[in-house]
Amino acid sequence: MKVSDIATCIEEIAPLSLQEDYDNAGWQVGDKYSEATGALLCIDVTEEVVDEAISLGVNLIISHHPLLFKGVKSLTGKNYVERTVIKAIQHNISIYASHTNLDNAWSGVNFKMAEKLGLTNLSILMPQGGKLLKLVTYVPVSHADIVRNALFTAGCGNIGDYDLCSYNSNGFGTFRAGLDSHPYCGTIGNLHQEEEIRIETVLPEYLKEVATQALLKTHPYEEPVFDFIKIENQWVKAGSGVVGELLCPMDEMDFLQRTKTVFHAGCIKYSNLRNRRIRRVALCGGAGAFLISQAIASDADVFITGEIKYHDYFGYDEHILLAEVGHYETEQYTKDIFCDIITKKFPNFAVHYTKVETNPINYL
Repeated sequence: MKVSDIATCIEEIAPLSLQEDYDNAGWQVGDKYSEATGALLCIDVTEEVVDEAISLGVNLIISHHPLLFKGVKSLTGKNYVERTVIKAIQHNISIYASHTNLDNAWSGVNFKMAEKLGLTNLSILMPQGGKLLKLVTYVPVSHADIVRNALFTAGCGNIGDYDLCSYNSNGFGTFRAGLDSHPYCGTIGNLHQEEEIRIETVLPEYLKEVATQALLKTHPYEEPVFDFIKIENQWVKAGSGVVGELLCPMDEMDFLQRTKTVFHAGCIKYSNLRNRRIRRVALCGGAGAFLISQAIASDADVFITGEIKYHDYFGYDEHILLAEVGHYETEQYTKDIFCDIITKKFPNFAVHYTKVETNPINYL
């Protein structure tokens, strides 16, 4: 098994197309076609983590945060990033990161946070826009069901809580087969008219190639016509943050204490208490202050995230309780997500959790 096979199974859950524009998720270092000997899971990659991989005899490190985030113009060992890259290369260790694509994925980082807090009725706080395509193709009536079902199997036709979605209209196509053609219908050199069904369906853009292959494999024409059109519909199954509900409402301080315990936080910063019970909870792992307005719009009683700037605390006391748990603390369970994905696909593959403490922040 190649190390690329491990990355591929992660990307089935968190495709790289979900990452934010500023991000650098994906392969960081190494030969992705080398044979995999095991994987070490971490939040951040440091020299100590590479040393741990060496001692364990594994040649793949999977991290949440990309090691290479900013441009690297030289590799001279002048900082920890360059030293870590050099050491990984010297020991034939590959490094792969799944960052904001995993943050934005359904069942990703934010869903793991919600699971730990026992939230139900989950939905994306800010669904992504511009990540969906509409596929339009024209199929002879005899093969419409075959092609349509193949597209559904490939992942097309999912809209929110609905699946197998398509729009179909009748018409007819015309063509004249050339001398070197092998037409499914009609005869060479003569104009032919065929009853066809126009099939329209939606898909996330990362499935474009999969859908194309499914169409080409089942469409009877030598030269099928199909279009992919970018649409602006929000993709409610991917995006930033999550909002959900507690099974039983809680007192504000009780909820904050529970949150501190669940995430093993050294401390929690929070805004002024509102003397309201907590029922609806919005959250975002890492730096999620950009979602405060969306949390308020979702009618959440509290918004939990890893980082909030000082001035971001002002002006919201009448609307929502803000709680800052810590960047690392809110993302620590990402290792569990990686482990679940990998062991489900490759149950006999060696997976290790790092024992290196990479959280750079300490509490007194």
